[in-house]
Amino acid sequence: MTNQVPISVAIATYNEELNIARCLDAVAPWVNEIVVVDGKSTDNTPNILKKYPRLKIISVDNNPNFHINKQLAIDACKNDWVLLLDADEVVSPDLSIEILKILSLDNVNIGEYQKQILTNNLFLRHQRLLEKRDGYIGKNSSDYTAFFVPRLNYFLGKFIRYGGVYPDGVIRLFRKSKSSQPAKSLHEQISTEGKIGWLSKDLYHYSDPTFSRYLLRNNRYTTEISEHLQSQHLKFSIPGFLNYFIIKPIYWFLLTYFRHKGFKDGFPGFVFSWYSSLRFPIAYIKLFELNHEKI
Repeated sequence: MTNQVPISVAIATYNEELNIARCLDAVAPWVNEIVVVDGKSTDNTPNILKKYPRLKIISVDNNPNFHINKQLAIDACKNDWVLLLDADEVVSPDLSIEILKILSLDNVNIGEYQKQILTNNLFLRHQRLLEKRDGYIGKNSSDYTAFFVPRLNYFLGKFIRYGGVYPDGVIRLFRKSKSSQPAKSLHEQISTEGKIGWLSKDLYHYSDPTFSRYLLRNNRYTTEISEHLQSQHLKFSIPGFLNYFIIKPIYWFLLTYFRHKGFKDGFPGFVFSWYSSLRFPIAYIKLFELNHEKI
């Protein structure tokens, strides 16, 4: 593959020896530049990175807010178009072809291409949910400056497509001169000054290669929820207990497993719906613990 428009890849890493080679191998043959900001990994990550001769490595302290190191990687890229990746993400062959295609089009033809892609209501629904949480994404402009990419998440040995998980869209391709990483929230999207588009091919996401890894991430997520609830001055109460222990978990399981057809993903789909519904009582228990410690 050849690309007419130069493109850089930006990655932030910390102890990613199990993932980084797979991520780099998928992009190294067709991008112009790869910049990795490594948070002084203590595993074999630095040695793996050195095996890629065209790769630029920047070593800094690991920041708990990993978006800060991502922005450092973006800033170090020489090209205006940047593909931002996590080490546990892999660009599928179809996505690499689509990226090169979209960069070869002018804004008019990108708009025509978007009309084809956005017949998939899942993409629009996902974007509306994000904008309901975070506010309008992008700017009202004639120029496309950033693109959402759909992600397929790997869970219990397979990529899952149902249960409301897909498309899990993230802004990964953007113009550096018009975009930045706000570095304020764990789940934030890239901020951009132009119009947002979508790509249709999948980015593979290996965030949970094992169930133990899923539980570890789930523990961090429920802690974040409990801290948010505490910031909202939510106190332990009987109505709150019923809401977080019964109403919300049951509603979420029925929504994801039946309405969003999580059952089509087999046993992994059931486990995902069940455990994701348990985040409500777990977060409420942690809220009780936070308030108790505060007293």
